[in-house]
Amino acid sequence: MQDNPELGKNAENEGPSIAMLRAVIDGNTYEAVALQFGVSRTAVERRIKALAVQLTQLVGVEGLKEEGAAFVRRLRLHRQAILAALENFSLPNPACPRPARVLSAQEVAQGALRIRGRTSRTSHDLALYYLLFTTGLRPLEIARLQVRDYLWADGTVRRASELRAEAAINGKSRPLYFSSSRLDEALAAYFEERRESGHGRGMPGVYRGLDPESRVFLLANGEPYKILSNNGEAGQDRHVCRALLEIYRKLFRYAELKGLSAQSARLTLISRMYERGADEDQIGIILGIGERSAVRELLPRPRPALVEILNELV
Repeated sequence: MQDNPELGKNAENEGPSIAMLRAVIDGNTYEAVALQFGVSRTAVERRIKALAVQLTQLVGVEGLKEEGAAFVRRLRLHRQAILAALENFSLPNPACPRPARVLSAQEVAQGALRIRGRTSRTSHDLALYYLLFTTGLRPLEIARLQVRDYLWADGTVRRASELRAEAAINGKSRPLYFSSSRLDEALAAYFEERRESGHGRGMPGVYRGLDPESRVFLLANGEPYKILSNNGEAGQDRHVCRALLEIYRKLFRYAELKGLSAQSARLTLISRMYERGADEDQIGIILGIGERSAVRELLPRPRPALVEILNELV
């Protein structure tokens, strides 16, 4: 394989790890990429596999599970899905040990206030914003949510719900909790707007008058957000909701919070769960991550200093 001058340009624009991953899924060998970047073959393999795992955990790569990120053949089979995931992923600043920062409660509230003052679909957009911080769902999973996932038939909120397997990026159901008064307020206002507009209307008196199988979030014209399917080779099936990703990018701009992304929202959720005593297993259940070590890589559990632990034990 000949040297590819575009690799150097990509590395300058988006970071060497992403450029390496793009090169490998485009068919370049580890050896060729290592030569181009002046590193060892092992270093290239280690970096692209670590990045691929981050993508599956933080953004989601349709059709690719975390364990599959270790095999270059599977990465190449899921090339289009990886490229789509990279559009919603940003590498950390080299000076920062974390891929994104944890936001304070005050910052989250400030972001919501700015969004409220700038968006034309206030309740819809605020609900999208709060969902990231309160559930840890990925944008594609949010696009797949149905009214019945959030409401019981009598119109009350399903506090302890479940993300259906067909809605989850990894194809596995997991617990889903709706326990935010701010989210409830935004969705109540948005559902009222939907009823008034006749969007996704159902039977009176059940599910707040909405069709239980309609999507929670709809376009302004009442149509569901399009989830595009790109069928790859060997029966691979990949999906992406570009319209919703674009809305989130717009909301992040409106919020004017440094480092705000879907990734930082998930880290903020992890941090809040740690503060309330959750362990890595519990966080993994909520985020759909099977390994404790993978949770620790996202955000290590805070460890108190020994002097604090041993102070006044008796």
